[in-house]
Amino acid sequence: MSYKVPVHGTAVIVTAVGGVLGIVYCLYRFYQETRKKKLPQKWRSVGFLKSLNIYPIKSCGVISTDKAECTLLGLKREWLRDRILCVVDDSYNFITARVYQDLLLVSPNVDGSVITLEHPAMDVPVKVDLAEVIATEFPKTATIWGNEVSVYDCGNEASQWFTKLLKRPSKNYYLVLYASQKCRFSKDPRYKYFNFTKDDTGAFPDDTSYHLINEASVEDLNPRLEGSAVTARQFRPNFIISGCQPYDEDNWNFIKIGENVFEVVMPCLRCVLTTLDPETGSRNSNNEPLQTLRGYRQHDNELIRKAFGNSPRMGLQLALRSESGGVISVNDPVSVA
Repeated sequence: MSYKVPVHGTAVIVTAVGGVLGIVYCLYRFYQETRKKKLPQKWRSVGFLKSLNIYPIKSCGVISTDKAECTLLGLKREWLRDRILCVVDDSYNFITARVYQDLLLVSPNVDGSVITLEHPAMDVPVKVDLAEVIATEFPKTATIWGNEVSVYDCGNEASQWFTKLLKRPSKNYYLVLYASQKCRFSKDPRYKYFNFTKDDTGAFPDDTSYHLINEASVEDLNPRLEGSAVTARQFRPNFIISGCQPYDEDNWNFIKIGENVFEVVMPCLRCVLTTLDPETGSRNSNNEPLQTLRGYRQHDNELIRKAFGNSPRMGLQLALRSESGGVISVNDPVSVA
């Protein structure tokens, strides 16, 4: 015997279910927001900030600075901002130095709103006025790790420069500028294992707005490598800290640099980019330091290892938990909780 739910009854059920789901979502968002405000009261001093690095273009060269402003989207010093630009192909899919190694040797310089790019293989530099781009261009859609983001095209001159540099037949490349004040949305299912909120993913970084390396951990790694050595720069961090014990960072939940507080969202799970020399762009023939790190720096959680393809840990992915706008400086003390 079957029973039919009246049409009006079905509508009531759908409405009720929708209401419950709405309440659950609101409670989840409330939890996420309140969690950010519950900051530690007790801190342990571990070292100091040795280097402060900003990468204006994803996968391209670094600009080191003595101080910067901390924002939800990452480090900022006037028009100099971290990973606020990236290179895309004809389909507006992002590209990186994992495949396009020449990107590593693109050297940026920022003067006012103008970014100048140089490369050893290019006879002349290219200049882009970011203020002019924002004022004259309409947003377009690019794809970053499978997620759509709003971007500004930085113009034909930059496109021709990157197209000539990357030398792919029948391919054109474009420099694009992030066109939002909010962090990039990500639907990566692997993030369920970690402490992400909607304000943690920055503009174009792979995972979070901030990345930290403990110099002592790199120094411990080097004697394990045969015939090669790496520096902290090979891991492309924003923060290089000194004075700590090797791998002490595995036990940190919060980090305070000066007066700026960051939460450890996840360990940095390393990829093939670490096998590229940042000075030459050449790939290590023995797949180092990735191969050695896989031997002793696997994550303890088997599900995380499986989800990330046995990528080893080295460094931390951080998110800002103090108020946006705080200044961070080289030699600031570093404390943890």
